[in-house]
Amino acid sequence: MITFINKKIDFKLLHKRILTKWIKSVILSNNYTVGDINYIFTSDWEILKINKQFLNHDYFTDIITFDTSDYDDSSHSSGSGISADIFISIDTVKANAQEYAVSFEEELHRVMIHGILHLVGYDDLSESDKLTMRSQEATALNMLVINE
Repeated sequence: MITFINKKIDFKLLHKRILTKWIKSVILSNNYTVGDINYIFTSDWEILKINKQFLNHDYFTDIITFDTSDYDDSSHSSGSGISADIFISIDTVKANAQEYAVSFEEELHRVMIHGILHLVGYDDLSESDKLTMRSQEATALNMLVINE
């Protein structure tokens, strides 16, 4: 099940049903099944608190993904169900959208799927990993169709 939660922020996510179907399709296209995925939309200050408390990082970020899947590292493979708590800073997403000259929605969707891509095995630590991640984000974003 995929849920969307606001934590200490006034934010309205549009197209929840379409986004849920899209996220599920990206997970399934990577040969995983959908467990319990919670998207928690929050502020920069809440993200900073989480970053300090759980990751010992003292900086703002757009997304923090906590894998809560019920498997050990050796059994995390294709076919596994993925579950997670995905914290997203709406403040940083807005700032990044302006910086990259894209719409807020496009940047939000990119960040949302970025967390999922980490869960299905993509990384962005090296330059080549970053290129692969960006390619996978683009592929996933091309799968999203919102008719307004």
